[in-house]
Amino acid sequence: MSNQELVVIERTSEAGECRPGLLSAPLDEGQAAELSKVFKALGDPVRLRLLSMIASKAGGEVCVCDLTPAFDLSQPTISHHLKLLRQAGLIDCERRGTWVYYWLLPEMTDRLAGILTRPAGEPLPARVEADGVSA
Repeated sequence: MSNQELVVIERTSEAGECRPGLLSAPLDEGQAAELSKVFKALGDPVRLRLLSMIASKAGGEVCVCDLTPAFDLSQPTISHHLKLLRQAGLIDCERRGTWVYYWLLPEMTDRLAGILTRPAGEPLPARVEADGVSA
């Protein structure tokens, strides 16, 4: 997902400026398609665990050799899951000799948090019931 596509919907702290999140403006078709790739990547328990293991690693990065033993999966399967997390923009990596090291891309998780979070104290939009009366 590119920065330009998400800049429309991310929240920013610049002078308290707030760009629309999920609760304040509908996503357009392109934004929804791009975000769905990220949520799809997060929708698998193995990928969610991998992301958590990478994000919580002291020093900010982890070798694939430290990730693989935590699962009853083959190394190629783990590599496939890591590839999907990379394609979603959640992690990045670098090859060092025979090993690959992974780290979290906090920009993406920050964007997701901004999209899903409403400002504290701000009420949800009023619901309109079937008879047209606000609830």
